[in-house]
This record gives sequence, C-alpha cells and structure tokens, in this order.
Amino acid sequence: MNRRELFSSLASPFEKEEMNQESIVVRPPYYKDERDFLLLCISCEDKMCQSACEENIIIIQEDGTPKLDFTNSGCTYCNDCAKACKPNVLKKKYKQNINVTFSIDPLKCLSWNQTMCFSCKDPCLDDAIKFVGIFKPEIKTDLCTSCGYCVKVCPTNAISFIMNEDSEEKENESEKETEEET
Repeated sequence: MNRRELFSSLASPFEKEEMNQESIVVRPPYYKDERDFLLLCISCEDKMCQSACEENIIIIQEDGTPKLDFTNSGCTYCNDCAKACKPNVLKKKYKQNINVTFSIDPLKCLSWNQTMCFSCKDPCLDDAIKFVGIFKPEIKTDLCTSCGYCVKVCPTNAISFIMNEDSEEKENESEKETEEET
C-alpha cells in the first residue's frame, strides 16, 4: 500500500460521516406528522416557507419538501415559515424543538486540541455550550434548543447532529402508513 492509499483509507470514514450528515432530513419545527410533508408539500407550488425564512435555512428538496440546512445559519423559531405555509403542514400550534441532537467531535474541535476557540459558544443564545476547564466544550442537551447556530460558525466542522430516536420512529411509522395506503 502506498502513502496515498493509506491516507485515503484513513480519511474515508470522515467522508462517509459528512455524507450521512447531508442525507439527514431535518424538518422545520412546526409539524405534527411527517406524512403531511409527503402528501401536502409536494403539491405546494409557492414554497412560501422557504422564502419566508429570513435565515435562509429552509431548502426545498427534489421531492418538493422542505429541509433545514444548518450550514447557512440557525433557526430563530420565529414562526414565519409556519405563517407562510399554505398547505398548513407547518402550524404554530405544533411548534417544538427541532428533533436533532448536536454533539462536538473532540478530534476535530480546536478547543479540545488546546487551541483557544469559542466560535460555537458565542452564537449560542441558550448558553447550552459549556466549557469544562478552558479547552473542553460540551453541548448540554437539556439546555440546547437545537437551533443549529453553532454548526455554521465552527471552523473545523466539529459539530454534527443526529436525529432523535422519537423523530426516527415517527418517520418510520409515517412511511409504513404511506406504504400501506398505496
């Protein structure tokens, strides 16, 4: 094995992780049932939820449904996307925290590697990022609202997220119901 092959094989797990991060579908925080996205959003021609988002984090996927993209900014929970949603998939009464859990990878994080960095802590409006000592930031899940503001500002892409289990179960149930109907 030459050096290039060695480094490529070492880097491949990180590439897969980033690809998986992009494939996670994070919905705006104003819905009750995942099935509504698949049934109602695809027929919406205006896509007003996207244009109503001042943070520009709502993107419309190929299937016509909205997805949050934290690489642009974070969610302010301003209700604007819910107000603009004409098919009424997004409603203010269903407002909830975004169904993801954020974490910091100590191997990628500058602070965990003895370089002073507070990039993630500064934009956190909920004060959910606490430093143990000077160099070890941790996201306190009980304080985090999953707004995503910390993702864009991290210079090393050390902050990632996973779907919460209850959200995955909700999606799986909706997919099963949709399959049974067809």
